[in-house]
Amino acid sequence: MPVMNMIEAVNSALRVAMRADDRVVVLGEDVGKFGGVFRATKGLYEEFGPERSIDTPLAEGGIMGTAIGMALYGMRPVAEIQFGDFIWPAFDQIVSEAAKMRFRSGGQYSVPMVVRTPVGGGIKGGHYHSQSPETYFIHTAGLKVVCPSNPYDAKGLLLSAIRDEDPVMFFEPKRVYRAAKGEVPEEDYEIPLGQAKVVREGKDITVVAWGAMLHEAKLACEQAAEAGIDCELIDPRTLMPFDLDTVAESVKKTGRFVVVHEAPKTCGFGAEIISMVMERAFYHLEAQPLRITGFDTPFPYTLENEYLPLAPRILAGLRHVAAEVA
Repeated sequence: MPVMNMIEAVNSALRVAMRADDRVVVLGEDVGKFGGVFRATKGLYEEFGPERSIDTPLAEGGIMGTAIGMALYGMRPVAEIQFGDFIWPAFDQIVSEAAKMRFRSGGQYSVPMVVRTPVGGGIKGGHYHSQSPETYFIHTAGLKVVCPSNPYDAKGLLLSAIRDEDPVMFFEPKRVYRAAKGEVPEEDYEIPLGQAKVVREGKDITVVAWGAMLHEAKLACEQAAEAGIDCELIDPRTLMPFDLDTVAESVKKTGRFVVVHEAPKTCGFGAEIISMVMERAFYHLEAQPLRITGFDTPFPYTLENEYLPLAPRILAGLRHVAAEVA
């Protein structure tokens, strides 16, 4: 089985989907001849031609409106927004049109499209190329939101997203585009949306993290184990719909709960996860839940590593929660 990084896995998923279904097209800025700014669509133009690997103008609203129209007419568009930070000109098309179409048509129409975009910090991109916008879209009824942490999941989740009947926001953590590597089948396979993965089993603290921060949380859990703190690490993979059952059952076992994400703390998705866990497993908690997150500031350039909740900050949080008594 070949070893791929996340970019290669995304490219493989797109190639598999396009070979299997003529309705699948990719469109976005530089996705055609150039192969994408991160090379995720490399080679698709040569294999499938300009009618299925479509270079667009620098107009995110136009990209999204075009993709919605394609989806309504029976195609399966995969629209790329070059950076998650540039998605705001397309925001109205996504939340007011794509997300609402099934509801407003009484189920007569769906919008089977995927919006791929790199998110998060870690590449010295500064405040215009490092944001984590997932909460805006999780808050919008009608959208599904996915954020893989590794190549195997990225391919399987993307294939599921392309074949889903509803619009899917597919957030790719660019910090691990090439750093995360693993065995990925060349053939077609799917990972169902809405199913979390227990990455590490443990009995003392439940830790939830996704995207690039999953790797930082995993390192912190390994370091905590050396101090006798046994953490169970869960990667939700799909943020909406969220697999609350898996997380709640883990918290019932451990009695302690930590959420890690690099988006700002206030109104971040971690707060909603904690609220859901409190509703489901409050009487099982032995300590207050903890959020370890980015800060409520614009994403900095020179202080990038201070902003990101990297393993040392996570480890300190795990030690605090392990020692606390509710």
